Amino acid sequence: MKLALISRPFVYHGGVETATAGLVGALVAHGHDVHLYSPPGQLPLPGVVGHRLPVVRAPALARALWLPLAVARAVRAADYDVVQSHERTLSQDIYRAGEGCHRAYLATRGGPGASPFHRLVLALERRVFARTPRIVAIARRGRDEIARLYGVPSARLRVVYNGVDLERFHPDNRGRHRAGARAEVGIPREAWVVLFVGSGFQRKGLRFLIEAFGRGEARTWLLVVGKGDTRPYRALAERAGVASRVVWAGPRPDIERWYGAADVVAVPSLYEPFGNVHLEALAAGVPVLASTVAGGAEVIEVGRNGALAAPGDPAAIGRALDELRGQPWPRLSLAARQSAEPFTYAAELAGYERVYREIPAAKQDFR
Repeated sequence: MKLALISRPFVYHGGVETATAGLVGALVAHGHDVHLYSPPGQLPLPGVVGHRLPVVRAPALARALWLPLAVARAVRAADYDVVQSHERTLSQDIYRAGEGCHRAYLATRGGPGASPFHRLVLALERRVFARTPRIVAIARRGRDEIARLYGVPSARLRVVYNGVDLERFHPDNRGRHRAGARAEVGIPREAWVVLFVGSGFQRKGLRFLIEAFGRGEARTWLLVVGKGDTRPYRALAERAGVASRVVWAGPRPDIERWYGAADVVAVPSLYEPFGNVHLEALAAGVPVLASTVAGGAEVIEVGRNGALAAPGDPAAIGRALDELRGQPWPRLSLAARQSAEPFTYAAELAGYERVYREIPAAKQDFR
């Protein structure tokens, strides 16, 4: 099948991009003719035909509109069996809602206000959900959210979960990397380490995790891996009296080492369609504390492979961490790994291929 796939460039610190990279590899391995449309910055991928999209040097508002227009022109000139977009573009057969709903995300921040940029993104989002034959959510929560906020009928909605690299993210990494990774950033060998992974510090609830640490056990350390402005969070850690137990490691390409260094991964997000962090940590045999509003909560069994806490509630986060700390590690680790094993790239590929087979008939409704 000849596929056009529209996506931002893949970078190692982005969960959405990492998920796309895994899917692209599976598509190529299964014999599909994959054409990737992406702005400058995308490295060549084996077996993939790359098409560079022009990008204008302009404010964010102009760039947000330019990309959909550039994609429309580029794809219109070719003949594809399926056009699949992972971005908010103007014309596609499948839209993968990997970032959920911008409207729902903005609600966690009090709404778009008067921002022209956010209003443009919302307008593009409305068009995507109204005019795309198939919408693929990455969790049931996302599917239900799209249906509720935009009235998309169930006949056009599908759920295809992300896959995870079960070899790269493996419980054996604990033995390989735990001591070395901790020594690299100055964490004591005997510390109980909570790992936060993510580049959206505000959206992923880092503030509330730090506040929970201010109430917690003195031998617990927080390791923050991700890209972002750490200054307000460092100041918060100082005020909470935990700065000496918080390590800022920045974005890391070798994230599997840091899962190996951790005793639990905490992502108490305010909004999260289904973070790859959930699957990567579980695959590595590390229990996960997730937010009750995250798509990843669908794979968390409280007390078995992780815990859940209400978003924005430091006390609930602290209690959940205490509960996990009291559980036997081998049992938690085994259950975590087992819960990730169904989420293969082969399973994700099979899900998309089912959607691809629906497209010829689905297009008839949009002519």
